[in-house]
Amino acid sequence: MAQPPLPPPTCTIPPFVGLIVRILTFICLLISLIIIATNTEKSIDEDGNEDKTKFNDFYAYRYLISTVIIGMAYTLLQSAFSIFFVTTGNRFGGEGFCLFDFYGDKFISYFLVTGAAASFGMTQEFKRLAGSDNKFLNTSNAAASLCLIGFFFSAASSIFSSYNLPKRA
Repeated sequence: MAQPPLPPPTCTIPPFVGLIVRILTFICLLISLIIIATNTEKSIDEDGNEDKTKFNDFYAYRYLISTVIIGMAYTLLQSAFSIFFVTTGNRFGGEGFCLFDFYGDKFISYFLVTGAAASFGMTQEFKRLAGSDNKFLNTSNAAASLCLIGFFFSAASSIFSSYNLPKRA
């Protein structure tokens, strides 16, 4: 006697796991923002004048700040929706909102990785010119690294949100 075919496996992630990943994303981005925003270096030029270098003197670091702030805003919004889902058991916006989660997570994760990549590239070029032992550049690398870690958590959220997409036959 033949066995009936098994239904395809459904892969679901518990809602609190998605919330934890979003919180970890937010924490990484918050620390990255604090590090890059407070990153300054003072130097004295040939005339004896004090020169202060800040993150907003460079486009790549301004882009990093922009991606981190936008990523934090999106992650905070999605965390609120995740808290609603964990506490009530109902998804905010129903099934149609799953597409917003999925595409939003995809966009933000790619946005974050471009911010990190731009900062890494800028820092490497400056290190080549200024030498490798520069506190300003090392701190900028730390901020970009945390943004990159935030990207990995955001990418995981994107994978988790793909499991929630409505099944279509």
